[in-house]
Amino acid sequence: MRRLSIPLLRNNRAASYAISAVIITATTVTLVLVASIYAYQIMDLQKAAAEFEVAKKSILAFNDALENIAWKPNAARSTRFTVKYGQLELMPGTQLPVSLNVTVNGSTQTILTNTTGFLRYSLSDKYVTFGDGYTSYILGNSSSLIIGSTASYGRAVVNQQSGWVTVTLDYRVRAMRTSVTWVPAIGQYVNYVDIWFIKLKIDKWFTYINEFDLKARCLSVTSATYSFNVVGNQDGQIGVRIGSSSSSASIALVSGKVVFNVVTALVKVIV
Repeated sequence: MRRLSIPLLRNNRAASYAISAVIITATTVTLVLVASIYAYQIMDLQKAAAEFEVAKKSILAFNDALENIAWKPNAARSTRFTVKYGQLELMPGTQLPVSLNVTVNGSTQTILTNTTGFLRYSLSDKYVTFGDGYTSYILGNSSSLIIGSTASYGRAVVNQQSGWVTVTLDYRVRAMRTSVTWVPAIGQYVNYVDIWFIKLKIDKWFTYINEFDLKARCLSVTSATYSFNVVGNQDGQIGVRIGSSSSSASIALVSGKVVFNVVTALVKVIV
């Protein structure tokens, strides 16, 4: 017996194949797009995290370069930075007031009042996060004062606050009793205490991204001396405040006189 052909069924079957193909294609494209976007986001996070690590190394390298030229007038060095996900800020001297007090025989006097700049790398915490309130020093420590001759002047700290992870570099004050000398002309011992301060000269606040060379040039090295009588062997006190951070330490003094020699290196930082 001959079967009758039903065109409508054939057309419906063909249409269903076409619709299925479209759905499968659309689903595949959607999955590929989602996977691509996810992969791009992961890659973006990895690149930003890598930049953060490189930025820390660049800041440490810049500190080495700056300390190398700080006490050599007209000497200059530079460090390469690559910043795409974050930003590097140069903050002018008005941002960080600096003061230094000495206490001898119970009397306190201020022998240094100045300002200094600092630099800061910032990255959104959507790329790197340690938790709000996080603080970790990658160079130096929280003290604004160094006693002795071994520690770095630089102080670099990683902080996380208000949606940003930052690496901030500033410079501490160093103090050291360098000698005690008998001076026949005055019939007394003289204690000599040297104090070193690196002042960063940054003319204005500015933010930098992309690739650039951060330069440091020593403009000058100056000194000023302050003399005090020392009654009996005692400890002199030195107190330093840099911004909101303050520190103090004692230095042993021999009866006679003490001469504080404050040496300031003026270093210009520019791109």
